[in-house]
Amino acid sequence: MFEIVPNLSEGRDAGTIQAAIAAVEAAGARVLNWSSDAVHHRSVLTIAGNESAVLDAAVALAGVALERIDLRSHSGVHPRIGALDVLPFVPLRGATLADAAALAHRAGAEIWQRYRVPSFYYGAAARTPERNLLPAIRSNADWMPDEGDVSRHRSAGAIAIGARDILIAFNIELGTTDLPAVRAIARTIRERDGGLRSLRALALPRGDDRVQVSLNVTDYAATPLYRVVELVRELAAERGIELLGCELIGCLPLAAVEATAAYYLGVTTL
Repeated sequence: MFEIVPNLSEGRDAGTIQAAIAAVEAAGARVLNWSSDAVHHRSVLTIAGNESAVLDAAVALAGVALERIDLRSHSGVHPRIGALDVLPFVPLRGATLADAAALAHRAGAEIWQRYRVPSFYYGAAARTPERNLLPAIRSNADWMPDEGDVSRHRSAGAIAIGARDILIAFNIELGTTDLPAVRAIARTIRERDGGLRSLRALALPRGDDRVQVSLNVTDYAATPLYRVVELVRELAAERGIELLGCELIGCLPLAAVEATAAYYLGVTTL
């Protein structure tokens, strides 16, 4: 069993999301969860299935994105390089990270052959060390892709296809319009700037009354969610900013829920 968590650069057109879900189901995979955000202009699907089902679903999603999403007229606060922007493969039951990486490579090759949309491989699927991290791929617009002989498709851009272990994506909403202050909080907490292990963080505007800390936790055992939330709460309070709430994107392991619930309930076991 594998999981894929495709990120589509479309968060406003319900018809496109329904077409994506239908394509996944026609491929024999199961949509466990999906969420869309109009400000991010992005949708995230959590999909599970066996090797052939998730591979077919991934290729089908690239076709839906190519047909229905045009980056030349796209606007949204979330960084992106493609219509089907990110496509990670995650090993679940009876699968390894190496299996997921091999599947990611097969998907990239099939998408290029069928649709001529190029791909970059990251995470455990990366073919060079400098492409291991997704932010590096986003920030190096002059890199040629790992799959394909053009840097970008005219309307669909490129896809970052990866292999990784389970990741938790969630957001913390802060009651402020002070984007620089929230960017400082994100820099303080994220791993690459000396913060919490396995944590990635960005500050994104969310309208007229709030700014969001957008978070990825790549090792929830090393960095439990309650620790992230309480650290952000503390750093925000130092700046006179209120924490308004949190938002989960996609699914998360039961163990992560149990650890966080145990902390807030004040018990050692559940």
